[in-house]
Amino acid sequence: MTAAPDQPIAVFITAPSKEEASRLADMLVERNLAACVQILPAMESVYRWQGKIERQTEVLLIAKTLAAKFADLDTEVRAIHSYETPEIVAVPLTALSGPYRQWLKASVTTD
Repeated sequence: MTAAPDQPIAVFITAPSKEEASRLADMLVERNLAACVQILPAMESVYRWQGKIERQTEVLLIAKTLAAKFADLDTEVRAIHSYETPEIVAVPLTALSGPYRQWLKASVTTD
């Protein structure tokens, strides 16, 4: 990730079930890799995989963290995710309320 280390980001992660999404969310918050993870209910994803168009019901996680945590978050999610190639993408959060920004930073900073 090329953002400044203290740049707040939202990381989108898909999972095949609510149960797996819950395990991922718990792990990210417990390990201070995300301040908050929201789990959105079932959605349909359409994508190309190994030359074939696939359709699958998935659950979406949105994890709020800092850019400095992205590499560790990515590694930890891939270590326990059931997909061979899970979707783990981040976007910068460019406007946050001051108190929320402070809470987010404090929630993922362990030093």
